[in-house]
Formats: sequence, C-alpha cells, structure tokens
Amino acid sequence: MLTYKAMYKFLDEGVHGEVLDFPGAISFAENLEKVRRSLASALMDMAKTNLLKGEPLPLPNPQITDKTADLEEPIYLILTAASHIQVQT
Repeated sequence: MLTYKAMYKFLDEGVHGEVLDFPGAISFAENLEKVRRSLASALMDMAKTNLLKGEPLPLPNPQITDKTADLEEPIYLILTAASHIQVQT
C-alpha cells in the first residue's frame, strides 16, 4: 500500500481534487463525496498506465502540501498482483 496526499479546493461550481504527489491524478465533481471517488479512480488509472508503460510509480512525499487547498488528506493506492494466463490451441 502506498499513501499519497490528496487535496481538495471547494469552488462555486464544485470541488477540484488532486493527488499532490502523483502528477496527472486530478478530478472534479459537484461535491466532496463524488470527487473523492473520482480521484481514487484517476489515481488507479494513472498507476495502471505507469505500470503498463514500464514506468515506476512516483514515490509518496509526506511533506508535500498545497497552501491553497481547503482540505488535504491521505489517499491510499493498494497494489495487488495477478497473473494472466492465455491458452492458445
């Protein structure tokens, strides 16, 4: 499990979310509950993309912060291993 840091900004139109220490993992939704789910999905998609491209995952930085954020909290990336077996006849 990797612990990154999520930040949220409350705007008139909704809530902006971003994983500060995982570039590209961003989201926007009408409320905090929805943006949390959407940001978690964006983080998973970004992590999968890095791994499929053979790139390492960014290292979490517990010291990172955004002074303009209204809320910061941990967001967890849980890695699981699986194998894919294909049989051709």
